[in-house]
Amino acid sequence: MGLFDLEEHFAFYGAYHRNPVNILLHTLFVWPIFFTGLILFHFTPPLYDLSHIGFVPSAFLDQGYVLNFGFLFALFYGLFYMCLDKKSGSFAALLCLACWVGASSVAMRLGFSLAWKVY
Repeated sequence: MGLFDLEEHFAFYGAYHRNPVNILLHTLFVWPIFFTGLILFHFTPPLYDLSHIGFVPSAFLDQGYVLNFGFLFALFYGLFYMCLDKKSGSFAALLCLACWVGASSVAMRLGFSLAWKVY
């Protein structure tokens, strides 16, 4: 099975998820699970400190958008989807980016102890 072969992924998914209830559950809950995972990854230490670069606006950093494991996780999935298919993968990558931004914003507002309860 090729890692970036979209047809093989769909064939595997179709063979594994034939039950309509299972398909509905995956459709409804995959993105919320990804979002809440990003909320928890927000509290990992930054992989790189952006404050020394200078071209990143301080408002961006003050909002909690840091290059941590949450960003890396969203970037990995976004690039993976783009490698599978350019058009729909680009949309999925955009959703991954939106989830990272939203999860970072929610995590900053909630704090760790309350974010853990949301998760």
